[in-house]
Amino acid sequence: MLRQLLAALMVIAAFGGLSSCEKYSWMPEKIDPIIPVLFQTEIQPIFNAKCVSCHTSIRNPDLRDGKSYESLTSGEFVNQPGKSSVLYLHMTTNAQHIQRSTYPEKDLVLNWINQGALNN
Repeated sequence: MLRQLLAALMVIAAFGGLSSCEKYSWMPEKIDPIIPVLFQTEIQPIFNAKCVSCHTSIRNPDLRDGKSYESLTSGEFVNQPGKSSVLYLHMTTNAQHIQRSTYPEKDLVLNWINQGALNN
């Protein structure tokens, strides 16, 4: 009986110990702010995968390929500093948008805005 109790406690302790450490051992990759972020090959694919299901010609900004850059820049969704940009704030504080993109994707968008939000 004592042996079974000890075995059960060891399993619980091992499971609890391993699962709690994982939370703190993984850090999302950081995007280097110096490396140029390309709109067409890095930012638009994020919009295509995560945003265009809702953001079409009906909902601003229109994030469809070929429409997104004009919609973002003429609609004042990107401005400096990047952390106060409407696009970045929606991605990081709006409950509907927070879960749609990863932290590295959010960092990539922030760096793109801080680099001047170029259509490159």
